[in-house]
Amino acid sequence: MICCGYMWKSGGEDLQGFYPVRSECVADVPRTRFKSRAGKTLSARRWHAAFTEDGHLDMERVLRRIQRGGIHPSIKGEVWEFLLGGYDPDSTFEERNILRNHRREQYYAWKEECRQMVPLIGSGKFVTMAVVAEDGQPLEESSVENQGWLVKTAITDKRLLQWMLVLSQIGLDVVRTDRYLSFYENESNQARLWDILSIYTWLNPDIGYVQGMNDICSPMIILLEDEADAFWCFERAMRRLRENFRTTATSMGVQTQLGMLSQVIKTVDPRLHQHLEDLDGGEYLFAIRMLMVLFRREFSFLDALYLWELMWAMEYNPNLFASYEKPENRGNFSEQDPRLLKKYGKFERKYVKSGQNEQHNTLAVFVVASVLETKNKRLLKEAKGLDDVVQILGDIAGNLDARKACKEALKIHEKFLKKANRQ
Repeated sequence: MICCGYMWKSGGEDLQGFYPVRSECVADVPRTRFKSRAGKTLSARRWHAAFTEDGHLDMERVLRRIQRGGIHPSIKGEVWEFLLGGYDPDSTFEERNILRNHRREQYYAWKEECRQMVPLIGSGKFVTMAVVAEDGQPLEESSVENQGWLVKTAITDKRLLQWMLVLSQIGLDVVRTDRYLSFYENESNQARLWDILSIYTWLNPDIGYVQGMNDICSPMIILLEDEADAFWCFERAMRRLRENFRTTATSMGVQTQLGMLSQVIKTVDPRLHQHLEDLDGGEYLFAIRMLMVLFRREFSFLDALYLWELMWAMEYNPNLFASYEKPENRGNFSEQDPRLLKKYGKFERKYVKSGQNEQHNTLAVFVVASVLETKNKRLLKEAKGLDDVVQILGDIAGNLDARKACKEALKIHEKFLKKANRQ
């Protein structure tokens, strides 16, 4: 990505130059706190040195670095592919190249399948208005916004119609996504985001498209040059998050995590929990956005990425790749080998040691808890209603330190486990 526009200086190195901000948006963007720290941040040199000659990766060493100081922007994309379970650290360069090429072929085959149905996919353009009526009938007029393309014949297939109806909503969200970044001044980059989200939606009709997926996908587009690689990185991220986006007429998937959050606060800070309950906030609905888009609104772009990689490194499970590629073997992993334990992230390791390696709370829940705890006094003193809670939490945008938030989250997690085990 070409560096242009306004840039911040950080730790003697121009890190924001990797994600330049449009000059007219500078005043509205939260300041970046992340600094590349020598000896702590995973640098390109340290990353490449972690591979053996044939390509095996020392993941334990890499995780240690990330948990201490994050990842340098120049290598974020390729490191994320491992953190998210896209590649096996125990594979060779050759094995990964074969897999990468296979995945690229698969993605572009899916893209061609979607292009046959909607010719705008892959054209460098996208839609922000409906291309078909809700009953599947063609619309009467074309429009400039739709780039001149509309459905020509009635759509009777339910899955196809459902997909086509959501394409304009994806387009509207794409236009709003990270629009302060110079990267998205280029319409072709917006179109790449629309393409990936549209293709993912076609392939996952059970989840479909839900607002917020655009915020998760956007960094992948920016960090990974090949669109197929960005798609697969997003697909892996969604493996962790997809249940949050599952919605029905009566429930949202994220309610499961909200319930976990409620239990955590009730356990570690019963006074705050009772106060929130008295304000009719005991369901913690005010935390939906934080959990759905992983704090994208609370941090600057670079700081949000830093927080993500800290959480993913702390939650890392060495069986992740195998569990995705061969789910039938999911229950056949031996976790008690001390050598293998060192390959887990520090958050995940605690669950494995305690034998609670089934479905459990995610670190994000404890990060939200840490945010609530930092505002404990204000919430107890000033919050007289849910609007006050939302306003107090809204004040944190740009004022949070990702590293401190994760550090506090781990402390709360420790406290929660101890108290929960006593009950």
